[in-house]
Amino acid sequence: MKRLSLSLLCVITWFASTSQAQTVPENLTLKELFHEPVIPGIRPSFVRFNAEQDRLFFTWNDSSWFETGLYSTSLSDAFDYQKEDDEEPSPLFSPDRNFAASVHENSIRITEADGSGEFTLASFQHTPGSLTWSPDGTRLAFTLNGNIWTAAVESPGLEQVTNRRADEPSFTLDSWVGNDRLLLRQTDHSASRMVYFPDYLGEFVEPSGSTRGIPAVNLLVTRTDSTALDTLLSGFHRSSADVSSDGRYIAIDTADPALKQRKVIVHDLLEENRTVVFEDSTEGWLHHTYMAFSPDSEQLLLLSEVDGWNHIYTVNPDGSRLRQHTSGEFYVPWARWTDGRYILYASNEEEYGVRHLYRLNTRRGRIEQLTSETAYRYQFQLTPDHSAVVYAKTRFNLPYELYLLRINEPEKEIRITHTIPERFHEFSWQQEEYVRFTGRDGETGLSMSVLYPQNFDPENDYPVVVFAHGAGSLQNVYQGWSNNYWREYMFHQYLLLHGYVVVEVDFRHSTGYGRKFREDVTNWMGKYETEDIADGLDWLQESCGGCLDLNRVGIYGGSYGGFMALYALTYMPDRFHAGAALRKVTNWRNYYYANPWYTLPRLGDPEVVPEHYDRSSPLTYAGELTRPALLLHGLIDDNVGAQDAFQYAEELIQSGNTNFEMMIYPSERHGFRSPHSWYDEYYRIFHFFEKHLKQRAVTSE
Repeated sequence: MKRLSLSLLCVITWFASTSQAQTVPENLTLKELFHEPVIPGIRPSFVRFNAEQDRLFFTWNDSSWFETGLYSTSLSDAFDYQKEDDEEPSPLFSPDRNFAASVHENSIRITEADGSGEFTLASFQHTPGSLTWSPDGTRLAFTLNGNIWTAAVESPGLEQVTNRRADEPSFTLDSWVGNDRLLLRQTDHSASRMVYFPDYLGEFVEPSGSTRGIPAVNLLVTRTDSTALDTLLSGFHRSSADVSSDGRYIAIDTADPALKQRKVIVHDLLEENRTVVFEDSTEGWLHHTYMAFSPDSEQLLLLSEVDGWNHIYTVNPDGSRLRQHTSGEFYVPWARWTDGRYILYASNEEEYGVRHLYRLNTRRGRIEQLTSETAYRYQFQLTPDHSAVVYAKTRFNLPYELYLLRINEPEKEIRITHTIPERFHEFSWQQEEYVRFTGRDGETGLSMSVLYPQNFDPENDYPVVVFAHGAGSLQNVYQGWSNNYWREYMFHQYLLLHGYVVVEVDFRHSTGYGRKFREDVTNWMGKYETEDIADGLDWLQESCGGCLDLNRVGIYGGSYGGFMALYALTYMPDRFHAGAALRKVTNWRNYYYANPWYTLPRLGDPEVVPEHYDRSSPLTYAGELTRPALLLHGLIDDNVGAQDAFQYAEELIQSGNTNFEMMIYPSERHGFRSPHSWYDEYYRIFHFFEKHLKQRAVTSE
């Protein structure tokens, strides 16, 4: 009922807002959007807490340039920033936080928590990695040359735990199991392939590349005083593991490579048995799973979509007392134990575009909402003592800042960073309209954001630019400033100065809206997402009384959004009239071989179900393209290779299509780094839409 009321409210709000003048940042220029110093400033990124847990370390740039450094601030509202030495390795604090370990060149260094009393624990010819304290704080485990070692801290002495053969994969360290065992992992990429991303800028072409594939993985447990290994799980799987606080139980959360089947298996090292305590299966793909033991009991916390929405479950290590603690048509993206009784979690129960924090009493089943202000919260980090949580918080037209909430002081959110430049507030950013509408099936609810042009008059009709977000599985329509697409958001505000309505729909495949919503695109990507966008345009057209010129609709996006732009142009050429595709997938077979972890769950194996790849790939329909397209791609992109751009362009050329433009950026990977490249890219996108949407109106007249 709450959802229905909100949908009605959105419609009422829309009519009220369109009757008023729309604010537009008139002093915004295209160059300012992409060059330094950046208008919204650099967002602070969490690094760690200090030993006393009264300061937070984060990366930032106080001058709004891209190159960041290390800073710290008090966990209060004092804003006492300090510039820190970012050359100094981050310390790894012991469980009691009295000591710290770090790696300096090829040595392990130990100090008091405050940095005093330094001594070298051990030195090597090569650099050790993955330092991990034992639960009692007396020893460190680490990797060295593909093997696992331990070192005692108070009475120095080294022990080699594994003895890897030359033809074996390296050992990596998952965690301690009590104080006398270790959980290890071996990852075998021998069946993977090399995928190349050549570099053309040097004197000679460098055929650089990386090994890609889903590896075989062994999970093993061993005693620190023995080289004998016990295998817990082997083969091709995706898994995470956790250990109970007393070291008796190891829980493995495992899924098949295609993410269709999930099992949580608990190994009892005392009784020497194993129990499957939780299972889930789907025809789509598992998403956002999580598992952890309570810090002071043997209960497991699980996140699962088994009932259709991501919710909180607990279960005992023998499989008894499986309980679901949250339920309903909302999404729990994050949950953590704070002690043996309470779980802190976030959800969008109030509204899909809003996230609040809650505390669950697992014994009594009581839930307490800890935050009240409407905002979007994410990037959660518990303090080591579990007394507080730090997170990013954003609202409409405000880039996120970091906030602190002390769990025993609900409703008192403390802003601990102040990093938005004053210059940001000199612009009259238009607040997007956030609406909910129903798709063509009469059942699927969708979220959409809308921005209106300068001097908007609902009696006129306006060209439309649609933005399609990347990743596929992502939420980007929410009541806040997008951190994933902050440049694009400012570009959309720039488009308002030039007479466009700008629309974004969280199409099916997006996260935050339940399993079915995300999985509807399984085995056929592009089709349903395009229909959802078209339905959003139709809803908006009806609601505003015809304010859109639906004969002048452009679409653009990057990565998955670039794929969407090209797919929409050929799937619905009557609805989309020009498309700009950045770093786009055009051939899902290419992406399967470069990134099977992503593609296999969604489309299957191309050797087994080629039809899924054929109908989902824009390359299949390139010969049918009748609308103008702009192709932009980084030449050394090692996520979506430039091969996709070249294959699509070649198909256009060989089919006699001259109605496309193409720009390749020789020094750029998937995420551009140079402000000049960003500016060039969006300069071309803007003038492409000016040419093909504005000129189209003149031609049609």
